[in-house]
Amino acid sequence: MPSPIFAVGSLDALGGLLMDTPLSSLKAATDVVVLPTAAVFTGAPEAAMGVVTACQGRDFSIEALMVSDRPSANEQHFANRISEAQLVILCDGSPLHARTAWRDSLVGEALDSAKLIVAIGAVSSVLGEVMIDPRGGAPTTGLGLCAGVAFCAPSSEDQLARTRTLLDEETALVVLGPRGVLCYEHHQWRLVHTDDVVVSRGTELTSL
Repeated sequence: MPSPIFAVGSLDALGGLLMDTPLSSLKAATDVVVLPTAAVFTGAPEAAMGVVTACQGRDFSIEALMVSDRPSANEQHFANRISEAQLVILCDGSPLHARTAWRDSLVGEALDSAKLIVAIGAVSSVLGEVMIDPRGGAPTTGLGLCAGVAFCAPSSEDQLARTRTLLDEETALVVLGPRGVLCYEHHQWRLVHTDDVVVSRGTELTSL
């Protein structure tokens, strides 16, 4: 599995992550690939450009991979680029579409062995063993790149309450707001930026 994985709540949080965390040590010309699969329905090129803008000032070497569906997710070139890159950034968007495209594909296999992943917004949820279906808040199966946490975006209290009752108590529910940042490394989660992060187990608020 990749090591580490960062989950960030928004492009703004990505910019902060690159400036004042361990990722600030990434050098100029770092090989970065951007994967806007989840943003296909809202504009993949625009989503990729948003990431490029957030990375301004770091002088990275950035390539957007237009993996839009299952056929493109099985192109060997895209899988090779993900495996080679020093940093893979996953654009925000539909986690269900991303899961459909990536699961049991060459790109999905490459993500499982990527050197470093940053997932933005709702797409963070697809990486876990358990992901939350945004259509109704029910748990379903993710890609399994990380364990112990199920991510969801802020939603109504009724939907969050339903989600909490459906999750087993071994899986923490993390509501990831725009400023939140978490890191998964060595099979453990830690908070990087605590703003906009709410963690619960069952019906009780808790910490990681």
